Amino acid sequence: MAVFTAVCVLALLAIIGLVLDGGGKLRAAERADALATEAARAGGQALDPGAAVTGAAIRVDPQAAAAAAQQYLHRAGVSGQISMSNGGTTLNVTVTDTYPTKFLPVVGIGSMSVTGRASATLLHGVDQPE
Repeated sequence: MAVFTAVCVLALLAIIGLVLDGGGKLRAAERADALATEAARAGGQALDPGAAVTGAAIRVDPQAAAAAAQQYLHRAGVSGQISMSNGGTTLNVTVTDTYPTKFLPVVGIGSMSVTGRASATLLHGVDQPE
């Protein structure tokens, strides 16, 4: 009976550990997605000051947008990649982070990597139907 109880307790502890570390990884992935989204938003607000001040146009500067997104990630303490697509009108942000496990180090898994992705279209203005 004692062996059976010991085996059941170990199995329950393993299941609890998997649930807690699995939930922790999901929270870390949600955080990575949120940081990627906010970095893309920050980049989308990087207006070209020369054109905006003169009133010529209000447009986003792609280089400044990438720099603003990278700065946001740096301040948040995570690493990420910033890329431009669609002729410089879409800012893509990929955040990579790790989740330090709480129970899984017992079986040799000390951390799990997580990735978050987001993009922002660098446009300004509102289109109204004609």
